[in-house]
Amino acid sequence: MYRKAAVTTVSNGSYLQGQANGRLPSMDSEQPAREGKVVLKKKVTLLRGISIIIGTIIGAGIFISPKGILKNTGSVGMSLTVWTVCGILSLFGALCYAELGTCIKKSGGHYTYILEAFGPLPAFVRVWVELLIIRPAATAVISLAFGRYILEPFFMQCEIPELAIKLITAVGITLVMVLNSTSVSWSARIQIFLTFCKLVAILIIIVPGVIQLIRGETQHFKNAFAGNDASVMGLPLAFYSGMYAYSGWFYLNFVTEEVENPEKNIPLAICISMIIVTVGYVLTNVAYFTTISAGELLLSKAVAVTFAERLMGNFSLAVPVFVALSCFGSMNGGIFAVSRMFFVASREGHLPEILSMIHVRKHTPLPAVIVLHPLTMIMLFTGDLYSLLNFLSFARWLFIGLVVAGLIYLRYKRPDMPRPFKVPLFIPALFSFTCLFMVALSLYSDPVNTGIGFAITLTGVPAYYLFIVWDKKPKWFRNFLGK
Repeated sequence: MYRKAAVTTVSNGSYLQGQANGRLPSMDSEQPAREGKVVLKKKVTLLRGISIIIGTIIGAGIFISPKGILKNTGSVGMSLTVWTVCGILSLFGALCYAELGTCIKKSGGHYTYILEAFGPLPAFVRVWVELLIIRPAATAVISLAFGRYILEPFFMQCEIPELAIKLITAVGITLVMVLNSTSVSWSARIQIFLTFCKLVAILIIIVPGVIQLIRGETQHFKNAFAGNDASVMGLPLAFYSGMYAYSGWFYLNFVTEEVENPEKNIPLAICISMIIVTVGYVLTNVAYFTTISAGELLLSKAVAVTFAERLMGNFSLAVPVFVALSCFGSMNGGIFAVSRMFFVASREGHLPEILSMIHVRKHTPLPAVIVLHPLTMIMLFTGDLYSLLNFLSFARWLFIGLVVAGLIYLRYKRPDMPRPFKVPLFIPALFSFTCLFMVALSLYSDPVNTGIGFAITLTGVPAYYLFIVWDKKPKWFRNFLGK
């Protein structure tokens, strides 16, 4: 089923396989690879870890349109409650991943933890859906926001041509891929700079909002819970929107092998990042409502732009630039992290062997980064991206709930496993139940899209038996898979 351990070079000598294939090394092992092998270096410090998490979480959504939560909750007060609860739930999930990251010191995130807890089949299904659909579509969506807002200052008086948006988006995607293929250090430095830009952008909204509150602009908070009653159908969709806005807290676990002192830095980076993001998100939404009514927010295409135009005059032109930089940071952080999942899955024999190779001089998983480029371009120019993400949004939370349930399972399966960081048992129990409950409610509230997403996910099962289990493959088929 798995390839034998080997160190492989390609003809030009530019790459070496990153690590032995087969099952993961012992989880207690401090070194992910044997001496003498080319490995990904530990270049992710605490600051870089924080920048990966914050820089990936904060994308375009908080600046463009947080109306999904308001629409599905029906009132200002309930929407702020959902923002707060989603932040707390995300912190709980992040703490669970902090425990997993400190006791399983391997990169790969969701994939690695599912592999260790439940075995190869569900792990393969997770990486299958991520590689073919979720990551290319998610990257294309956030990149389109980057393309639109980087062009916004040049098309103030007219509509931006769709072709221009897609072309500049393609350039942005290519730039991110090149950056992550060339240097881990430079991609991390740029991520720190872009994270700083995101926080400045949020402060540009929060500070005027606080000034508005001091001036007594609280009319939109009167009878905050009055309005349309939240329905059983709407609440799961509101929580989906909120949890999607916070998604990204798990990306540091994708690069565990590259984190300096992971026992200390992973929990610290996660806790610091989630507190900053949750406080920032809630205060940003409060700031919006000091100037914009609930009805106006629902009609706005870009809430941050509307807010800035009312309070800042000509300075509002800076907002689209900050939004574009924010999107670029999310693109960079997502590609940096998810490429490590593909790298590890290849190392385990679940993806073609070339994806587990590392550039000898640059020490980057170049093939695992580049594989996303053609898939993302196909999605960008041909796919109905937003529908695709709706189909598969449930799959993300299904597998995250499964990972956290795996943490509980590992507590009983391997009680003697060293756990430098350990969360109270009620936290993973509550978080996994919430994820699985949201998935179940989504089947009830949106059975068509969720059913399609479920069917797409299930295609990973026959693919697993075809590509991984079937031993009597034709020679040309084995050569294609790198086996």
